[in-house]
Order: sequence, then C-alpha cells, then structure tokens
Amino acid sequence: MNALEKRSVMALASVYAMRMLGLFMVMPVFMLLGEDLKGATPALLGLAIGAYGLSQALLQIPFGMLSDRVGRKRMIYIGLLLFAAGSLLAGATDSIYVVIAGRILQGAGAIASVLMALLSDLTREEERTKAMATVGITIGLSFSVSLVLGPLLGALWGLSGIFYVTAALAVVALVIVNRLVPTPHQHKTSADTHPAMGMLARVVSDGRLLRLDFGIFALHLVLTALFLVFPSMLQQQLGLASSSHWWFYLSVMVTSFFAMVPFIIIGEKKRKMKPVLCGAIGLLTLATAGLSGVSGSLIAAWCVLFFFFMAFNLLEASLPSLISKEAPAASKGTAMGVYSTSQFMGAFLGGALGGFLLEAAGIQGVLWFMVSVLGLWLLLAFTMPAPGYTTSFVVQLHQVMNDQYEDIDDHLRRLPGVKDVVIVEGAAAYLKVDRQQFDEALLADFSFVRQANNS
Repeated sequence: MNALEKRSVMALASVYAMRMLGLFMVMPVFMLLGEDLKGATPALLGLAIGAYGLSQALLQIPFGMLSDRVGRKRMIYIGLLLFAAGSLLAGATDSIYVVIAGRILQGAGAIASVLMALLSDLTREEERTKAMATVGITIGLSFSVSLVLGPLLGALWGLSGIFYVTAALAVVALVIVNRLVPTPHQHKTSADTHPAMGMLARVVSDGRLLRLDFGIFALHLVLTALFLVFPSMLQQQLGLASSSHWWFYLSVMVTSFFAMVPFIIIGEKKRKMKPVLCGAIGLLTLATAGLSGVSGSLIAAWCVLFFFFMAFNLLEASLPSLISKEAPAASKGTAMGVYSTSQFMGAFLGGALGGFLLEAAGIQGVLWFMVSVLGLWLLLAFTMPAPGYTTSFVVQLHQVMNDQYEDIDDHLRRLPGVKDVVIVEGAAAYLKVDRQQFDEALLADFSFVRQANNS
C-alpha cells in the first residue's frame, strides 16, 4: 500500500473499532447493572441487549446504497451522530424502555457498508484484500477488548458511564473521519465491496450462501444469548464479583484466540474447511450445553468458556472467507451485505427471544434454546457440499463493444482454474478462480486485457 492507502485503512479501521467497542462493551455487564433500571425484567433486558441489531439489520444495505447519492462521508457523519445520540439517550435515563430506544438509535447508525464502500474508493483493487483483512482483524480485536473494558468501566462508572464513554468514542470517530480520512474524488462501485440490487436475487437464492448466512445468524444469536446468562452465573453461582469479570474474560479470549489459529491454517492451507467448520460448530454446541453443569466450579466455567470462544473465534474468522469464496462473480459486496444483515438479525433475536425465555424458563431454558439453534446449524453444515477454494480476480478491460462480450466471456472461461465470469459496465471482468490451477500470466495473450488484479 502507498502512504495514502495506509492512512485511509488505519483511520477507517479505527472507526470500525470504536463502533464495535461502543456496541459490545455493555454486553458483559448489562444483565447485572441493568437490574436497577425502572421497569426492568429479564425479557426487557434481553431486548435492550439485542435491540441495536434490529436497526442495524434493516438499515445496513440502504445506508450503503444511499451513500452513492449523497456521499460516503456525509452518511458516516449521520451514522456516527445517530450512534452518539443513542448512547447519550441510553446513558441519561434510568428507564429500561428509554434504554431500549437508545440501543435502537445506536444501531440506526448502520455505517458498516458505507465504511466498506469508502474503503473501496480509497484503495486500489490489488490492495483491497489487505485492506479488508486489516479491518477484519481490528473488528476481532475490538470485540475482545470490549469484554475486558466493559466490566472495568462498569465497576468505575456504572451503566451510564459505559454509554457516555461510547458517545465519546463516536465523537472521536467523527474527528478521525473529518481529519484523517481523505474525501474520494469519485465513487467506485466495486462489486467486491458494495451491495447492488441487481445481484440480490442471485445471492438470496444461492443455497450455499444461505447456509452460511444462517451460520452467522446462529453464531451471533448464541453470542448475545450467552451474555444474558453467563455474567449472572459468574456472580451468583460462582461467587466472582462483577468488578473481577474482566480478568476472567481477558484470560479466556487471549488463550482461545491462539488455540484456534492452527485450525484456520489447516482449513485454508490443507483445504479441510468443511471438517474444520463442522468440528467448530460441534465444539460450540458441546460447550454451550456444558454451561449448564459448571455452577460449582470456576475452573470448569473457565474451561467451558475457553472452548466456546475457541470455536466462536474460529467460526467468526472462517465465515467471511467462505462467503467470499462461495459468492458468485461480481456479487461479493451484495453477499457480504446479506451476510451482515443476517448477523445483526441474529444478535437482535438472541437478545429478544433469549430474554423472553430467561423470564419464562430461566437460565436452563436459554441454554437449551442456544443448543437447539446450534444443532440445526450443525445439521445444515454436515449436509452442505464442501466449499470451493476460489478467490476473486478482477480483469480490467480495454473499451469493448456489446457484441464482443460473449467472445471475451468465452475466452476467459476456457482458462484453467476459471470457475465463473461476470463482465460489468464494459470495463471489468470479475472472475472466480482456483489459485492452484489458474495462471494469470496467460491473460497477457489477450488484447482486450488492460490490467489484472487479485482481489
């Protein structure tokens, strides 16, 4: 990357991180600190935890598309202001209903797709994979940090303090976008990072993608439901004060992260992704079921949560890669938009349904609800065809006429390792290729090729 790209990527990654911190810091402490809110019940507390996911799910793709018309940075400013306003609203009240409204308003700042579109505007095609990977790593780290900071800030300043810190982070993010993120001269509607309505029908009718979408839905449903029950288990059943929860989560997250890395390597390098995926879902299911038997031992609880987050981190890292591999050519941006919508809808229903079950059936009811959802996902994963091992490859074309499209498509499809071809706007061809078979040097033989980039 050049200096401008590095600055842009780091600035946008930091904005992602601040939003993630703000959304997730409250999760490990909300069920404990939220009991003092007026009108609080387990069902309403669960709804408050997951409420942000509903507005995120509904507005994610529209925000991205609207940014084409009014500008990327303008939509990011609007999203961050909504996020800050929701945080201030939730922090300034002692009513559970107003906190729910604040969480919905937080989620209404659904700028993830806009940030990815802006990332596309500010990076060259050949550097985009590195840029997206940097953002992905930042998101993962910020989630882990949020589990540590949440209990620490909760012990210092309470629930309102966490929301006020979240609002402050949104303001810092606004300054970063204004001062450090360049304003692009034009929008690049890259099919790899930007959703397109024309591709939506193809994406939502693809059975492989739908299984992966259900996977991220189930994963975040279970994650949200976990924090409805586990903080109370730590404090009430295992005797660990809420002010000490941070070191418990810190030790679990650090060790589980390193434990999952070898399995990522096995899945990707050895092309054993389906066994790794099914094994991780199975481990997550067993760990979730094991939570029902840890009431007498802090060590047992630590071990069960270690395996839970080892599997969770492995799946969280693997699923976006699988979406990228399985998405039809020129549809990655749309596939990721549907994927993100599924993720946030899972978070919403994990909180809403989990809270209802907590009130109606107690902790065991929530745990077996989680196990049931994971069991269904495991069944879908076992019956899923082995994922392909293709990557996106973009070929920039010289200006071509409409009557040349079929010939270009035919020539590209004949190349070894090319699995799919889509030509867009007469200027680029999006390929899905198997890197073990594809030789990009062969493209030099074609007069219609201007430039080829791995994406």
